[in-house]
Amino acid sequence: MSEFMRPIPFKDLIDWALEEYKNEGSIFGIKKEKFYKNESGKMLKTVFGDEISSAVGPAAGPQSQLAQNILVSYLTGARFIELKTVQKLDGEDIQKAVAKPCINSEDECYNCEWSTELTVKEAYEEYVKAYFAIIALAKELNLSDKKDFAYNMSVGYDLEGIKSEKVDTYIENLRNAGDTDVFKECKSYLEENIDKFSNFNKEDIENISTNVCDSITLSTLHGCPAEEIEKIASYLIDDKKMSTFIKCNPTMLGYDYARKTLDDMGFDYISFTDHHFKNDLQYEDAVVMIERLLDLAKKNDLAFGVKLTNTFPVDVKRNELPAEEMYMSGRSLLPLTVSMAAMLSEKFDGKLPMSYSGGADARNIKEIFEALGQPITVATTILKPGGYLRFNQLAKETEDLLSDKIHDVDVEKTIKLRDKTISEWVNNKLYREKVGSRKTDSPLPLTDCFKAPCKDGGCPIEQQIPEYLKLVANGEYDKAIEVIAMDNTAPTILGELCAHYCQDHCTRVDYEKSLQIREMKLIAANKAQDKYLENIKEVDLKSDKKVLVIGAGPGGIAAASYLRRNGVDVTVREKLSKPYGIVSHVIPEFRISDEQIEKDYQIAVKQGVKFVFDSEVTESYEELKKDYDYIIAATGAWEKGRSPVKEGEENILDALDFLWDVRMNGKANVGKKVAVVGAGDVAMDCTRTAARLDGVESVALVYRRTEAYMPATQEEVNDVKEEGHKIYELVAPYAYDGKVLKCEKMELGEFDESGRRSINSTGEKLDLEFDTVIGATGARVDTSAFKENNINLDDWGNVKTTENYETNIDNVYVIGDCRAGASTIVKAMGEAKAVCLDILSKENLENDFEKFEVEGNKDIIYEKRGRLQEKIDNENEGYRCLKCDQICEMCTEVCPNRANVAIKADGFDNLHQIIHLDGMCNECGNCGFYCPHAGRPYKDKLTVFWTKEDFDDSTNTGFLKDGNKYLVRLENGKVIEVENLDDLSENMAKLIKAIEENYAYYIKPTEILNS
Repeated sequence: MSEFMRPIPFKDLIDWALEEYKNEGSIFGIKKEKFYKNESGKMLKTVFGDEISSAVGPAAGPQSQLAQNILVSYLTGARFIELKTVQKLDGEDIQKAVAKPCINSEDECYNCEWSTELTVKEAYEEYVKAYFAIIALAKELNLSDKKDFAYNMSVGYDLEGIKSEKVDTYIENLRNAGDTDVFKECKSYLEENIDKFSNFNKEDIENISTNVCDSITLSTLHGCPAEEIEKIASYLIDDKKMSTFIKCNPTMLGYDYARKTLDDMGFDYISFTDHHFKNDLQYEDAVVMIERLLDLAKKNDLAFGVKLTNTFPVDVKRNELPAEEMYMSGRSLLPLTVSMAAMLSEKFDGKLPMSYSGGADARNIKEIFEALGQPITVATTILKPGGYLRFNQLAKETEDLLSDKIHDVDVEKTIKLRDKTISEWVNNKLYREKVGSRKTDSPLPLTDCFKAPCKDGGCPIEQQIPEYLKLVANGEYDKAIEVIAMDNTAPTILGELCAHYCQDHCTRVDYEKSLQIREMKLIAANKAQDKYLENIKEVDLKSDKKVLVIGAGPGGIAAASYLRRNGVDVTVREKLSKPYGIVSHVIPEFRISDEQIEKDYQIAVKQGVKFVFDSEVTESYEELKKDYDYIIAATGAWEKGRSPVKEGEENILDALDFLWDVRMNGKANVGKKVAVVGAGDVAMDCTRTAARLDGVESVALVYRRTEAYMPATQEEVNDVKEEGHKIYELVAPYAYDGKVLKCEKMELGEFDESGRRSINSTGEKLDLEFDTVIGATGARVDTSAFKENNINLDDWGNVKTTENYETNIDNVYVIGDCRAGASTIVKAMGEAKAVCLDILSKENLENDFEKFEVEGNKDIIYEKRGRLQEKIDNENEGYRCLKCDQICEMCTEVCPNRANVAIKADGFDNLHQIIHLDGMCNECGNCGFYCPHAGRPYKDKLTVFWTKEDFDDSTNTGFLKDGNKYLVRLENGKVIEVENLDDLSENMAKLIKAIEENYAYYIKPTEILNS
């Protein structure tokens, strides 16, 4: 595809909006139900003198670059539009300077683009087109009967460039646009086509002011000298007579403050040096400069203030973007920006006007606005799922606070906001858990791409999560447990202990907090599992084949349960005296009780699985195959982990031995002071278990990296912290003599290919006294049985298997921890399910894995989009589910330019199909981060091209319409020209026909752009 955006002519912009609204009840994908209308009648008066009906808008960035972006911002609730920055470098020159993709908003946001990619003239035209479109459509749609929004232009980056003819012309034309071609064109088109409107009339056209914008924000590059900044601001105030804000850089806080604040809040991986802090505008210089500019503005009867803040320059260290340096924004910028606000408001006693942009979202916008009282602009939050729709909630959150009286900044509230922001856990990086990308491994298909990544790619056993969440929320517990138990052989155990990979993939991660899926499963199990057990009936055998499962841990029992309920004779042999292995013998009872384990065990028993306990398998597999047709080894990982010290290994107590003693014998003699070395879930269990023992006075966790890199789930780490146990970070033990644990202090080093930081010794030593040191660095696998049976192992000593976990010996499978090392319960069960399906397939037996249909109301699903809703600590949590398998459309929401669209097309499974509009895309890459598949919608979806040049410059599957012919790039990359769409694949033909019949405006710009 081409990265060049093609501005839509005003005629097509208006016709598109009106036709889409008539046919679909939406404009550029925004449904009318999400249009914002100020119902209170309250208005906000800005220091620039504008009166606007909401306090929010897009920051100067991707959402304020094209006319349709600005229009969509307005429709959803934005009323203060910061136009994307213009400078002397523009058009193709800047496009060549910006690497693509240029946005990474996976959590906090990074970008490597800065000003408009259009020419300055094109940018001006886009802003005027949007200005007219907003005024016309606001009246037409009954959103406002008067102009209730304001533009704020942003210019950069030096005085010479701002004085250049093209930038100066841009400024003056926005101040008085009446004589410009685009203003005349827009006005003329509305006059000539007034009959297309019902509410908007000729009088409204005549009332459109030629003063599009009369306020300005100065944006300067990092390193711009104080003298230059003051010269530009003075020029804008004194010479241009414009109310002016200057955009301040967070580097004004000083390197030490910024580094410590981000480190303390879990953002220690964000890399930057003190370079910009030394070269950017210094706080002391800023204060005297601002004082002079305030006086200058007052003399000119103009407003002056600051915009807080610019983005923060950081180093690319984890391949975030194809650049060496990038600009950070979003929630990691939040503490720095509110700190700037507190610092400057205190210094100027609230008399310095401030416009805010830095990590604002629905969680904090009300408090920010209460403190500052001036418009708040956002970028990162509206790059995330929900996109522009988030403006609706932002506007409503602040509507009651709007005032037509300008007041000082509330210094006390601003300082409290800073302190709260830095201390509140919700703002910490780790609140998001340790979730990186939510994407899964599935290829992105051309059609029918909707999926819920929680169950499809997230859950190893593919539980039907959206279905049972809705059932639990509805109180239909009996049905919920039926849905859960279809794929899950241990509902209660997994309700307590599941590693919940599903939650790492939940779309709500990118809203506020993942759905508490595991807890909903446990609610269903507690409410309905007993009744479910009563109704289990043993299924008749459907085959004469017999299966032996070696090991009655979670994986072994899962394999047995899946097979037996499908009519296969299964025997489980276990060398221990009771079922569920690690779960029942090692995991602390305060996490899972024997009664809970028994509930799950009885599922397999009632299904007809035969269990033989105290029965260690010593026979060869060859011998066993005389009695059994299939063998499944699921023996777990029980060997001691590697020692955490090189000297004194014999003095280390192994984690499994320790936990076994406590669980099975109810005690362990560990003395008064205990250390646990490690940082996985087992280490957390050891820490919390040791602390509960009689005589233990203190327990400490020792880890060589920092909390952010702990492999344990964050909730397990939080449990340890909440209980008050000491955590030694960046401490690596090397010797233990039974009394003193000798350690090296470490420091974080460079990032490796995995994105994790290495560690290096500081050379400093640390002696810590402990009565017992528990090593929790991972259990290992006893592979002796596999070697004796000639099972092939890889170079790491792991069993080599097919994708269905079959070994080199026919019909012998290995699953769970014993296959590739200690992992999780649910992964072992996922492997068990795959083995079951493979065996059933070999025996030509049907499986009973039923897919349930529990559809949500599509209007309710759409209503939830773009609205942050904090987690609900009861069964109603399921109502937060966005039902992504029923309606995904994430890529349409997160595209700033509206280049991904959802269309109705007959003959497909999904409610809508996704297509891509090439002329509106600049390859920012944002949609690629949020698509739940491995693919990228802007590359992989059927693409509508508007110009031959763009078609030729692309590899996308798609088409360009030329008269009655279509130039088509097929799925295989071949380019053909056709007149009859039936010559194409069925799916492609159906999509193009649907576009032609119902969405002709997606193709229409082609006619003008190619003329």
